[in-house]
Amino acid sequence: MQTSVASEADRGVRYAILAVLVVGFRRRDPGAVFNAIVSIAATFLPGAVERRYDVTFRPWQRAYLSTAMLTHAVGMLGPYDDIWWWDHVTHTHSATILGGLTFAAARRRGRDPRPWVVAIVACAGVLWEVAEYAIHATASRLGLEPVLVSYGAADTFFDLVFDIVGALVVAVLGDSLLKNLISTDESPSSTSDSQP
Repeated sequence: MQTSVASEADRGVRYAILAVLVVGFRRRDPGAVFNAIVSIAATFLPGAVERRYDVTFRPWQRAYLSTAMLTHAVGMLGPYDDIWWWDHVTHTHSATILGGLTFAAARRRGRDPRPWVVAIVACAGVLWEVAEYAIHATASRLGLEPVLVSYGAADTFFDLVFDIVGALVVAVLGDSLLKNLISTDESPSSTSDSQP
């Protein structure tokens, strides 16, 4: 169960993303609106995972996910264009979340998670870049404001580099930071009962 501080933090982040949504509507910016809606929905992901897989997220893990959603939503209002490092931070942050979920799932299945983390994050990064380009190109051809913006080959390259940085962080630190999401089949009582 969440502490009241963690609940208030979740609520505060959702209100902040809601503010981005309102600003997006006022600016008539479909990219900001769309991404704010997706970001708000993603803040409910830990609760859904907890109910489905019988795990409990730590408050900092919830805050980490929510902060990723907030920085992405805020980025759509201008920081992606105006602050050179914003995109690098959001790609690394998002990659660590996908990598963390992959890490926990692989460990729960008894597999070495490291190659899976790198492979899934890399594949997801490539798919994201292809989707970003396709959405941007299609919107431009139709004369619409794109909900995702492609900034060219150099940006795509650096996005993928920072995706891999996020994957490597999880591969190195996953066991120590994600213990609560990894179940073990052995309990203290079963190991002590099996000894003579």
